[in-house]
Amino acid sequence: MSQLVPTLNFSSPNPRNTAFTIRGLGSSVVAISQANDGLEPGVGFYVDQVYHARPATAAFDFTDLEQIEVLRGPQGTVFGKNTTAGAINITTKKPDFDFGLDAELSYGQQNFVQAKASVTGPIADGLIAFRLSGSLTRRDGVITNVRYNKQQNNLHNDAIRGQLLFTPAPNFSLRLIGDWSSFHNECCTQIFVRVAPTLKPAAQQYAALAAGAPGGAYLPPSTNPYDRLTSIDAALGVDTNEGGVSGIAEWNLGPATLTSVSAWRFWNWDAANDRDYTGLPIQITQHIPSRQDQFSQELRIASNGHGALEYVAGLYYFHQKIVGHPISIYGPLATYWLLPASASRTSALLDGYQSDGTTDFRTTSYAAFGELTWRPLPRLAVTGGIRYTHEDKLGTYDLRTFGGLATTAGSALFNDQQSILRSQSYSATINDGSASGRVNVAFDVTPNIMAYAGCALGQKSGGINMSGLPVYPAGVAGHNNGDPILETTVVRPEQNTTIEYGFKTRAFGGALTFNINGFYTRVTDFQANVVDNAAVIALRSYLANIPKVTVKGAEFDMTAQIGSHFSLRASGAYSDGIYADYPKAPCPIELTGAATAQCDLTGKGLPGLPRWSGAVGGEYVAPLAIAGQRGDLVLRADASAKSQIFSDATDSAYTVIPGYALVNASIGYRTPHWELAAFARNLFSENYLQNVTVQAGNSGLIVGTPGDPRMFGVTIRIKQ
Repeated sequence: MSQLVPTLNFSSPNPRNTAFTIRGLGSSVVAISQANDGLEPGVGFYVDQVYHARPATAAFDFTDLEQIEVLRGPQGTVFGKNTTAGAINITTKKPDFDFGLDAELSYGQQNFVQAKASVTGPIADGLIAFRLSGSLTRRDGVITNVRYNKQQNNLHNDAIRGQLLFTPAPNFSLRLIGDWSSFHNECCTQIFVRVAPTLKPAAQQYAALAAGAPGGAYLPPSTNPYDRLTSIDAALGVDTNEGGVSGIAEWNLGPATLTSVSAWRFWNWDAANDRDYTGLPIQITQHIPSRQDQFSQELRIASNGHGALEYVAGLYYFHQKIVGHPISIYGPLATYWLLPASASRTSALLDGYQSDGTTDFRTTSYAAFGELTWRPLPRLAVTGGIRYTHEDKLGTYDLRTFGGLATTAGSALFNDQQSILRSQSYSATINDGSASGRVNVAFDVTPNIMAYAGCALGQKSGGINMSGLPVYPAGVAGHNNGDPILETTVVRPEQNTTIEYGFKTRAFGGALTFNINGFYTRVTDFQANVVDNAAVIALRSYLANIPKVTVKGAEFDMTAQIGSHFSLRASGAYSDGIYADYPKAPCPIELTGAATAQCDLTGKGLPGLPRWSGAVGGEYVAPLAIAGQRGDLVLRADASAKSQIFSDATDSAYTVIPGYALVNASIGYRTPHWELAAFARNLFSENYLQNVTVQAGNSGLIVGTPGDPRMFGVTIRIKQ
C-alpha cells in the first residue's frame, strides 16, 4: 500500500514496532523496542468497521480483501475512533448465497510459498450463508547469520477467517466474523550500515570499542548492508498472534439504516532481540511479552438515498487493556562497551545484570458523533460534522533490576548499573474530554468537475509513558542524580488543524479521472517518542510533546482507460513537513556527548516523510484464445519512487535513507476460471533501506534493515 499511496508510510522493524503515518503524521516508530503502549496511534486502522488499537496488527497477512481506503486528515465524525492523521479502512468480502471458490498458489525465489483460498455458499438458501478463507506464507530468511550459518528475517505467517451472514428479513442482516493470524518467524534483526562520529571521548566510540574488544578485535561480517550479513550472537525470534470476533447488524428502516458493530479482539506478543546488533555479548536478551485485549461497540444511524439533507450520527464505546513484561539481560562485555573505562570496574558489574517488571495500561473511551450534509442548491453541498470524546486512562509501570556485581545503594558502582537499567515504579491517570469536527463545501463547477474546500479539527487525548521515565543528571538544583523527571509521566493532548482544497474531475464518459488537492496541517503538542540522550547511554525512549509541527503539500491521482485493452494509473505527492517549534529536542548521534542534553530542531524535517513521492502503473489486457479456450493475455507493471527521508527523529545526517524506486511486474494468461502468471518483485534489484536505527549505547554504530531482494516467481489461480 505504501508503494501505491504516496503519502502513506509504513515501517516495521518488527511487528510490535509497526507504525504508519499519513502526510508524515501518526505514530512513527523507527527502532526495535521503541513502541510505547501509552501512545495512541494518530492513524486509525480498521478491518470490517472494527478499530484495531495496536498498529502491530497491521503486520499480519490478510485474506479476502474487497477494498482498502486511505483517508487523509482528522477522522471520527462518521464512524469509529477519533484519529488526528487519518485512517486505513480495510473491507473484506462478504459471504455469498451463490457457491464460489477462489484459490491461488505462488512460488518464488528464496523458497517463497504463499497459498490463499476461500470458499463461500449457502447453508440455508436465502437465510444463512458462509465464507471461510485462509492463507499461509513461507519464505527463507534474507539475512545470513555467519556465526550460526543460518538464514534470519524469514517469513512464517498463517491466517484464517470465518464468516456467517444471516438475512432473516429483506431489511435486516447480521454478519458474524471470527479470525486468527499468526506471525512465528526467526526475525527481526538489523545489520551494519555505517558508523557516525560522536562527541564522546574516542575510547567510547565504535572504532576504539570494536578494536579493543576483550578476546580480540571485532569486525562485522560486512560493512555493506546489501551483502545482508550479520553475526549477532543472541537468540532471535518473533512469536505473535492476534484475532477476535465481531458482529455487524444492519437494519434498513426505510428513510435510514441502523448499524451496530460489536467486537472483541486480542493480540499476543513475544520476541527475542539482539539489541546490540553485533557478535559481542553486550545485551544478550531483550523482549517484552505482552497481551492486549479490546472491546468496542458502535451504534450509528445514517440516512438512505441522496437528498437535500443527508446525515449520520452515532455512539461509540471502546475499552482496552495491555499488560507487558519488559525483560533485559546484559552479558560479559556490557561493562566494557556501555560504560566509560575505570580501574574500579570489572566485567562482572553488568554481566548478568537484568530487569524484569510489569506494565499495565488501560483505556476507556466514550464518544458521540454526527455529520450533516445540506444541499441548498443542486450543485452545492455543505457538510458539517462534530464529535465529542471522553477518555479515561490508567497506566502503571513497575520495573526492578537485579543480578550482576553486588553493589551498595548509592555507591558509584550502583549508580553505574542504574544508568543502564533503573528500577522505577510509578502510575498515572488521565481523564479528559475533547471536541473535534470538520466543515466542507463542495461545488459542481460542471457535471464533471467538482471543487471543494474544507477544514478539519482533530484531537488526540493525552498519553502515559509506559517505557520508563528519563532521569535528572547530577547538578540539577532540587534533584538528585537519577531522580525521575516526573513531568514526563503524562503528555498533553495533541491538536490537529487541517485545511484542504482541490478538484475532482471526470472526462470522456468516465474513462479519465483526475483529482488534485493542496493541504496545510498544523499540529500543536504533537505526541512522539523521543530518546533520553541526557543519560549515560541512550537506551530508553519516552513520550513527549513537540510544541508545533506543520505539513503542507499537494497530491494528485489519476486513472485512465485507453481504448479497450490498456488502463493507466498514477499518483504523486509533494510534502513539506517540519518541526515548526522544537527548541528542546534530543540531539542527533553526531552531537551526542557528555554535555549535549538538548538541541534545537526547529525548522528541521519530519522523519519518514519524503518530499517527493509517486507511483505509476498500468495493465494491458488482450484477448488470446489457446486451443479454443477463451482467455486474455495480461501484462501489468507498477513503479513507485520516493525521495530521501530522515529515518531518525533527530534528523541526523547519518540516518538519512536515500531515495529509491521500485518496479513490480507480471505477465500471465487469464480465463474466467483460472489464471497462470509469472511475477517479479523489485524487478531491477534496487538496493534500498527500509529503516535505519542508532544502536543502543550511542557508540556511533548505525544499523538498518535492507529492503527485500529481487524475487521472480509464478502464481496459479482458480475461481469457480
